[in-house]
Amino acid sequence: MAGMSVIGIDFGNESCFIAAARAGGIETIANDYSLRATPSCVAFSDRNRILGVAAKNQTVTNMKNTIHGFKRLIGREFKDPHVQEELKFLPFDVSENPNGSIGIKVKYLNEDKVFSPEQITAMLLTKLRETSEIALQCNISDCVLSVPSFFTNAERKALLDSAKVAGLRVLRLFNETTATALTYGIYKQDLPNPDDAPRNVVFVDFGHSSLQVFTCAFHKEKLKIIASAANPHLGGRNIDYKLAKHFCQEFKQKYNMEPETNARAFLRLLTEVEKLKKQMSANSTKLPFGIECFMNDIDVKGEMARTQMEELCSDFFESVEKTLKECLEKSKLSVADIHSVEIVGGSSRIPAVKTLIEKIFQKPASTTLNQDEAVARGCALQCAMLSPAVRVRDFSVTDVQIYPVVMEWDPSPNEPKDSKNFITVFPELHAAPFSKKMTFYQNKPFAIQLYYEGNIPYPSKFIGKYQINDVKPGPGNASQKVTVKVRVNMDGVVSIISASMVEKLENASSEAETMEVENNEEDSQKQEQPPATDAKETKEENKTEKPAEGVAEDGDKKTEAKKKVISKTIDLTIDATTHGLNPDELNVQTEQEGKMIAEDKLEKERIDARNCLEEYVYDLRNKLGSEEEFANFVDSEQSSKLSTQLDETENWLYEEGADVNKSVYISKLDELKSIGEKIRLRKIDYEEKTKAFENIFCSIQIAQKKISMFKEGNERLNHLDASEIAVVEEKVANALKWAENAQSLMNEFTDKSKDAPVPTSEIKNEMMNLNNAVNPIFSKPKPAPPKVEKKANGVQQNGEAEEHMDDSPKADPKPDAAEAKPETEPAPAN
Repeated sequence: MAGMSVIGIDFGNESCFIAAARAGGIETIANDYSLRATPSCVAFSDRNRILGVAAKNQTVTNMKNTIHGFKRLIGREFKDPHVQEELKFLPFDVSENPNGSIGIKVKYLNEDKVFSPEQITAMLLTKLRETSEIALQCNISDCVLSVPSFFTNAERKALLDSAKVAGLRVLRLFNETTATALTYGIYKQDLPNPDDAPRNVVFVDFGHSSLQVFTCAFHKEKLKIIASAANPHLGGRNIDYKLAKHFCQEFKQKYNMEPETNARAFLRLLTEVEKLKKQMSANSTKLPFGIECFMNDIDVKGEMARTQMEELCSDFFESVEKTLKECLEKSKLSVADIHSVEIVGGSSRIPAVKTLIEKIFQKPASTTLNQDEAVARGCALQCAMLSPAVRVRDFSVTDVQIYPVVMEWDPSPNEPKDSKNFITVFPELHAAPFSKKMTFYQNKPFAIQLYYEGNIPYPSKFIGKYQINDVKPGPGNASQKVTVKVRVNMDGVVSIISASMVEKLENASSEAETMEVENNEEDSQKQEQPPATDAKETKEENKTEKPAEGVAEDGDKKTEAKKKVISKTIDLTIDATTHGLNPDELNVQTEQEGKMIAEDKLEKERIDARNCLEEYVYDLRNKLGSEEEFANFVDSEQSSKLSTQLDETENWLYEEGADVNKSVYISKLDELKSIGEKIRLRKIDYEEKTKAFENIFCSIQIAQKKISMFKEGNERLNHLDASEIAVVEEKVANALKWAENAQSLMNEFTDKSKDAPVPTSEIKNEMMNLNNAVNPIFSKPKPAPPKVEKKANGVQQNGEAEEHMDDSPKADPKPDAAEAKPETEPAPAN
């Protein structure tokens, strides 16, 4: 699994989680702060971008340049009522671009910059990719990215564009609801068999900014979403905002202050009431909280009990109840049909929410899943299932298209020009992914529009307009059969992906060999086969045309039924007008992201160089003051001078050296190391000297012992030459004399602040020279004795063989007997 490069990302409004499949399971990846949750925050400074945890830490101090909550803005325009409602949660500058899109103004690299929410999202995804690469020790390219089930085409395509800019290939945009269901179902071993009634489980995903409730039917190795309801404007932050408003009124009366007029103070208040809310989930008693120097250097205090919070947020919990009931009604299940209710998301921990769940479904809320990481784990599982790099057991996932999709097209030639033709292609809760083929009869290019039907959380229901080109009339200006394939893909994006025309010709003489011959009447009833890549596909004939058009087609069929008609299928070009960036805009943003990544890298290297210098200053100062370290190896004058230099460097770091180039820090560090390294090496030299003397005297003793053994005639050494031993004896004597003199010098030398007269390296070199001279001689192998080989009828002497002559007849071998023996037993000799 070390080479796997696929991950699952839970992209949340408040925080993100990354999970990867490895070591036979799913692991949630920790970030550079050793936290599993990475805040969805991006901050800007004069030199670089700050992402994740570091960005959130400066939400208050760098308020105008710290961006959060941008997930709620992607794919939308500034005048969108949803966006206008969001602005109350955002303390930074959000404005309208000339094209109506959203622009976020920040100060970056000492310049005023405007970024789109999609660009901010790409910056965060870049951070998540880098975090994954560090943890997995490999390049990351593929991922599965979570998306709220209520996101429309515009928002989904915007998120896909952001992922491309960040260098990620999204294998699938996975609905958060379905990811949660997959995490639940894939590990269950007690699910019903396919022929039995399904296990129906309700999931309540209550997060920071939205509520999603859905019902899922489980069988073994299979899940299917059967109902879904959501409130995109209902989350835990709404409670925070309501509590903050309450305390603003309280502080106004108590302290004569208006926190709402001070954005920084209001942000601090939101942070504190969020902590209070979490404490109230675990305690029913009245809880106090306080903020020091809140406004005008005034400390403030407040208190609240859980019951008081529930009264303040009564309308909030009514909306929760309404969404829960809506999901139950859409599922068309009774309460008895529901097996259990699973809760995920941080806000699902609120006791009042659990009480509502038990009230409506008559079952207590179950916490089988990890409430924070379930979505990320489901995305990682789906990514592993889609990737050939990982083996995962089969598990079928059927999602739904929660909004009805309608197709509208230009009238055909026999219809009035102002007539409207439309059909619901995908009704509410239709299975997804799914493809359908629609048949039209046209004699010229025409346009098709796709749009949502009913209530959706987006101001425009428009999905896309598709101009079908190259449609030509048939003989006599007759209409041609045009087949259009419309698909809701794995990402939940609805589009027309292909169009083709069946062109009919009267003269078959010149093209009979390359065209398909087909009967017109049979073709009108023929079921078209889907491409191999489509999971599901149906064909729907256009039944909404005027009776006059139908009669005209019948007439054509009667005329042409008398003879065979030559036809061929021609692929048509499509000009699409839909949401998302065009290729040029995508390239520009990708290039900008690359430049910002380079700036971040340079700044990281600069900061690392600064930190290395600062760390070395502290480390060297501590060692200078410690007798166990450098204190005894530097004289007082040099120590004082070096301490002064360290103090000056430290002061420089916090003053004019706080913001200089990387090369300046490296130069300062090299200057200090040129002094500090000498002291360190002097200390090491003294510490290793005793061991070095022991080793060289040991080598001398071993050599002397072997010389004595040779002189005594030891059998192991008697093959050596006496002249060689004489050379060894001389070298050993010289080494002994040198070692004794060196040891004598070191015994007389006591000032450790000075370099030793005999460096340890010199002792090691002398020992190495001695070993190199002695060992090859004493390790010479003893010559082998002459070989004497005996034969049955002769003896080999002096390398010549005596051949035995035997003219007596020999018996034939017995193969049968030999073959009967086991293979390990030799055949009998002749």
